Amino acid sequence: MLKVVCPSWLSFILYNPVRKALTDREKVLAESGITAGSVVLEVGAGNGFFTEVIAVTAGKVYAVELQEGMVEKLKRRTARHVGKVEIISGDISELDLPAGLADVAFLYYSFHEIERKDECVKRIAAAVKTGGILSIYEPVLEVGREAMDRTQAAFESAGFRTEVRRDTLMTRFLRMRKAA
Repeated sequence: MLKVVCPSWLSFILYNPVRKALTDREKVLAESGITAGSVVLEVGAGNGFFTEVIAVTAGKVYAVELQEGMVEKLKRRTARHVGKVEIISGDISELDLPAGLADVAFLYYSFHEIERKDECVKRIAAAVKTGGILSIYEPVLEVGREAMDRTQAAFESAGFRTEVRRDTLMTRFLRMRKAA
C-alpha cells in the first residue's frame, strides 16, 4: 500500500507540456543505464510519462502501477508500443516477479510513496539480474537526505553497490548495481 499517491484525476500534473519541456527524458534514461535492448522494470509508472520513452529506447518495459485509474491512462498512452510494454497492475510489495527479469529497475519519484519499503526492496532485488542497475529519482521537497540514506542502505543490504549519488535543486538521484 502507498501512503500518499498522486490520484489519477490529477495525472495532468505528471504529463503536461511544461513537464515535458523541463524534463530531458532521454538524458534520464541514459544516466539510468537504459539502452537499446534493455529489459526495464518501471515501478510507479503512473500515466506513462517515462514509459512511452522507455518503450522507444529499451527492448521491453514491465510497467508496474498500483492505481487502476492510472493503469487505464497508461494503457492508452502505450497502446502503440504493442509487444514492448507489459503493464502490471498491483502493489510492487506484493508482486511475484520472475527472478532476474530486468536489466534495469527504474523508479522516478515513486519510492517514497511505497509504504512497505522492505518488501519492495526484496522484490526489486530479486527481479534485477546480477550486474543489473537500480535507478532511483526522488523529489528533494519530499525526500530528505536522511530518507535517501535509508533508501541507499536498504538496497545495499539487498546486494546493490552505489555507483552514483547526487542531489540537484529538485531531485535526488541514486544509481546502484547489483553485485554478483
